[in-house]
Amino acid sequence: MRASLVLAVLALTSPAMAQEIRPRTWANQVDVDYKYNFEQTHRGISYRTGADPVIVLHRDRYFLFQTLADGYWTSADLLDWSYVSPNKWPFESNVAPAARSDGERLYLMQSAFEPRPVLVSEHPETGHWDWHTRILPPVPGAVSRNEEGSYGEGGLPEGKLPPGPWDPDLFIDDDGRWYLYWGSSNHYPLYAAEVDPDPPMRFLSEPIALHVLHPDRHGWERFGEDHSGGLPDGTPIRPYMEGAWMTKHGGRYYLQYGAPGTEYNAYANGAYVGDGPLGPFEYAPWNPISYKPGGFVEGAGHGSTFQDKHGNWWNTGTPWLGHNWTFERRIAMFPGRFEADGQMWFTSRFGDYPQVMPDGPVEDPERLFTGWFPLSYRAPAEASSAQPEHGPEHAVDENTRTYWLAAENAEGQTLTIELGSAKTVHAVQVNYADHESGVYRESPDIRTRFRLSWSEDGESWTAFADLSDSDRDRPNAYVEGATPVPARFLRYEHIESPGANLAIADLRVFGTAEGPAPAAPALLGVERSADQLNATVRFRPVGGALGYNVRWGLTPDRLTHTYQLYADEPRAQAGELEIRALNAGVDYVFAVEAFSPSGVSELSETRAAPAT
Repeated sequence: MRASLVLAVLALTSPAMAQEIRPRTWANQVDVDYKYNFEQTHRGISYRTGADPVIVLHRDRYFLFQTLADGYWTSADLLDWSYVSPNKWPFESNVAPAARSDGERLYLMQSAFEPRPVLVSEHPETGHWDWHTRILPPVPGAVSRNEEGSYGEGGLPEGKLPPGPWDPDLFIDDDGRWYLYWGSSNHYPLYAAEVDPDPPMRFLSEPIALHVLHPDRHGWERFGEDHSGGLPDGTPIRPYMEGAWMTKHGGRYYLQYGAPGTEYNAYANGAYVGDGPLGPFEYAPWNPISYKPGGFVEGAGHGSTFQDKHGNWWNTGTPWLGHNWTFERRIAMFPGRFEADGQMWFTSRFGDYPQVMPDGPVEDPERLFTGWFPLSYRAPAEASSAQPEHGPEHAVDENTRTYWLAAENAEGQTLTIELGSAKTVHAVQVNYADHESGVYRESPDIRTRFRLSWSEDGESWTAFADLSDSDRDRPNAYVEGATPVPARFLRYEHIESPGANLAIADLRVFGTAEGPAPAAPALLGVERSADQLNATVRFRPVGGALGYNVRWGLTPDRLTHTYQLYADEPRAQAGELEIRALNAGVDYVFAVEAFSPSGVSELSETRAAPAT
């Protein structure tokens, strides 16, 4: 049964019973109190950021580590996250950390260009850490940062490794042996070595050079917007490979990596597969394993893979914002699975919208979608005040880089959305933006407070949610109502937010509408380009659609990749989308579906896109 149908069935029970037993929901971007970045203090650039997420299940709790947070988060359910300030932490802050649990202890290692410590904790929820080793041994063959620069554009000579280990991953195999993977470069490969975990730790093998990127054969490894291969001005740019992560499943080893770079919408995760922890590894033809180029949340690269308490598989990634600074980012999670033949994949289909958090094993991760869509998209919006070029219409455009900017950051400012006719509202997500916030460090008074109310006539208002007593910052606050409401209007009432300005990138109202689902779009054709990395998909737009999912994969029953388009986008209106993420020599199958608040269409007929 679809998750949306499960929710509908639960809603028909008594209100008390429905509230007690219905599954909880969540939405990307993950709702944690992202910390303000200090690196651009002297440039006057202020923004919250989150990136390179590692989630580890240790004992009975989840722990989330990320870049530049001066701490980490813990949760019992992947829904409610509490920030932990540790007793030991790198002075330069933690970047792209490695974290692993052996069941009794959790180990933490920062990215480094020289030997640094490894921390250990039995109960990291307390914030208490000990030294596992005060300093790691040098990476065999690695040069210093100064020495690396002395070789110029030609790169390092044979036998020399770049400084490291940057972007590390620690992996503990079933036999208790430890392995280290690392690397972040647009030139050098990933590296791997076995290590002795007993303090002070030592390398048991010479580092093995693994793979580099092949953008000439793997379309998704090309940098730039939609894998253009260059910057917006046309300047070519070499793609980056980083974020190594090892997962063992079914006796095989899945070496994962992020590419082609954190900027733009094309950041994704891929995998090489081998029979041993040090390889040899083969490129997986079903790459990328996690991909999210379209919609509100753009990007899925550089993260981690973990199993929840129920055995379900998840992949984390780094969506891109990039309004204030190139590396302004957030965190996303996508559910997935391993197929019987070994294929590893995570779904971003409807990955922008609310999902059910499973409380048991889930066979099909796509069934976690609630069926709730953004009723707020392009809806009429009014604000109590607005600054020039930042009107309330920018808070309903599903674009993280545009926003409503109030005249002042003051209690009582309002943003009101009219949904047309009354629709069933289930949840709201308030996504704040940092416009000249002027905040560069954490303090106890950084918090967001607001109220949400709804109305059927625009005159009589009822509370939907009240966060007036919130004690933490929630820049991507997701709030599910106690019960669904038949709202025509939804209002945000401001109480408090950090920084000099009140700015909201999107006030996203999720729910459903009465009426039939859109008809299935006709798939008119798929034309594979001569270099095989690109394919142009043509379809006939249908009436009543909010948007379309162009889907593809290796077989008709396994369309694991999705590119989402809203119906008012020029490409959707033209019924034409170029997919530039294909692998040379791999045959594909394509299909298209339409969606609206009334439901999802049947899938179009499939079309083959062979490599020859």
